[in-house]
Amino acid sequence: MPYELQELAAISGMPGLYRLVRAARHGVLVESLDEKATRTLAPARNKVSLLSEISIYTQDPDQTVPLTEVFERIYQQHGATAPVTAKSSEGELTEFMASVIPDYDRDRVYLSDIKKLASWFGIVSKHLPYKEAAAPTAEETANTDTETADNAEAAPKAKRKSVKADEPSDDEPLSTGGVIAATDEAPEAAGNPEAAAPAKKSRKKAE
Repeated sequence: MPYELQELAAISGMPGLYRLVRAARHGVLVESLDEKATRTLAPARNKVSLLSEISIYTQDPDQTVPLTEVFERIYQQHGATAPVTAKSSEGELTEFMASVIPDYDRDRVYLSDIKKLASWFGIVSKHLPYKEAAAPTAEETANTDTETADNAEAAPKAKRKSVKADEPSDDEPLSTGGVIAATDEAPEAAGNPEAAAPAKKSRKKAE
């Protein structure tokens, strides 16, 4: 992945992006992702949306594109500077979005979402280094080939045991993705679906 987004978040009521530092008694201690790197407390009532858990809707209802992959596509096409900003025209923004995700859902991905995407990419690419994926060494490639061969021999027996385990249950979402989480920045984003992590299931011990 090009940029490490696991500890970065957008917080409702607070402009820009933030790096999560640690949990606090009445919220989360965060650090602004800018030149000042100011630390502040994000109240517990504010919605914290981790960038690593945000995805973009596509025309396939069962398919979304994670934000990390979207950022990778933008970087591969345009480098560290996107051709649009949040102030670009509607035509420029939609054309940009189509070039990055040709099959993005035009009904569920709003213009305000594309503006956030452009803004967030600009912030992240400015303050985080791009990391090229390390090429596998000859030894790693040889090990992978050996493991593949071993797995192929064991596949007939293992396959019957693993098929059902790999399938999601009826009440489990196929993806935790959604459109970019709405913030207080754009009124037009009101009512827009937000990315959300799957609800935690309660488990009771068998009696």
